[in-house]
Amino acid sequence: MKVLLLEDDPELAPELLAGLRRHGFVVDHVVTGADADLQVATSPYDCLVLDRTVPDGDGLDLLEGWRAKGVDVPALVLTARAEVADRVEGFERGADDYLVKPFALAELVVRLRTIARRAPSARPRVLRTGDLELDVPRHRVTLDGVLLTVSAKEFAVLEVLMEHAGEVVGRGELVARCWDEMSEPSSNVVDVLVGQLRRKLGAADLVETVRGVGYRLAGGPQQTAGSAG
Repeated sequence: MKVLLLEDDPELAPELLAGLRRHGFVVDHVVTGADADLQVATSPYDCLVLDRTVPDGDGLDLLEGWRAKGVDVPALVLTARAEVADRVEGFERGADDYLVKPFALAELVVRLRTIARRAPSARPRVLRTGDLELDVPRHRVTLDGVLLTVSAKEFAVLEVLMEHAGEVVGRGELVARCWDEMSEPSSNVVDVLVGQLRRKLGAADLVETVRGVGYRLAGGPQQTAGSAG
């Protein structure tokens, strides 16, 4: 899951970045509303985490503007403002959830996964292709019922490939969905990671290379389950 984090607190932001990445999120971090606006206009995100008080304005003003333009990415607002009126205002202006500082990282993680599932275009919670199953909320991959050990980045790449099983996924799309600005991949890192996935899956032909374009997970999506509804 790819997240945009708008947070200018020099102590909190690094903690959030490290914690969210540790839980398997791909995170782009910005400290100003202007940069957040640019990121939303140019990059795909599954969730937005927005601080209200930033150097050039209010994260809620940004969100209200995005909603007016039709941006429906789920958004969680972070703030030190704990009054009921503040929370009500947040929901009325487009927030999907509201978390008051200080908070526990575990609660933020659960809330993000929850609002992502509620999104109108939410991806299925469980993806299946043949004997391969990927359980998004539990961060588990099984093949023929056997649990596989995969890294967070391998999980992210496999999720994208399974969403588009039977279709070619370009390297550029994999980079956009699975890497953030702190881990911009070199030219061959996608190839290396796909090679690692092939070895763990134990089937060299399950992930096909389409020369000069990208990769394709063999077959099609046999079943998807647990989508929001």
